Amino acid sequence: MRQQVVIIHGGETFDTYEEYISALRKSRIQPERLRFKKGWKETITEKLGENFDVLLPQMPNKTSAHFEEWKIWFEKVIPFIKDDALLIGHSLGGIFLAKYLSENNISKKIKATIIVSAPFDDEKTGRSLADFKLSSSLTKFADQGGKIYLIQSKDDPEVPFENIEKYKKSLPEAETMIFGKRGHFLQEDFPEIIKLIKSL
Repeated sequence: MRQQVVIIHGGETFDTYEEYISALRKSRIQPERLRFKKGWKETITEKLGENFDVLLPQMPNKTSAHFEEWKIWFEKVIPFIKDDALLIGHSLGGIFLAKYLSENNISKKIKATIIVSAPFDDEKTGRSLADFKLSSSLTKFADQGGKIYLIQSKDDPEVPFENIEKYKKSLPEAETMIFGKRGHFLQEDFPEIIKLIKSL
């Protein structure tokens, strides 16, 4: 039986539509970002091999995400998730999983949850988490999320390093992987997460 892996990607969120429009107006186009470039989430199926089944749902409106919309879509994905699945959340996807699993019951048994470079709160980021803010303790997440792993790079320009410390305080049983120079984990290859997944 193939090990199932479900990956929730990141995104941006704003408190108001006006803030979103303002951010669009201020954004600068970087020519290299106009070309398709594979990241580790796009190459993970190939790297893991035939013994793994990877689901990578495209969450709604990732440039102006709303928790309720992501929750609705994720709940449409849940029937396709098998018991003992591995959940991975990158960036906003990480805090989404932490919030969803701390506020809702999931009908599947989760083997492990891997949180990669996720904000815990919006302090020192200059960005709002809007309705993705954690509103309760993470006890229920710890109970439902299986073994929890926290991954962060010290030089992440998007999510300050202190965020992993806050997760560790709320999730004392979680294991951590700390990197020095991986930024926000936007690289094509992520051999350490492949090794971790294969070890579970």
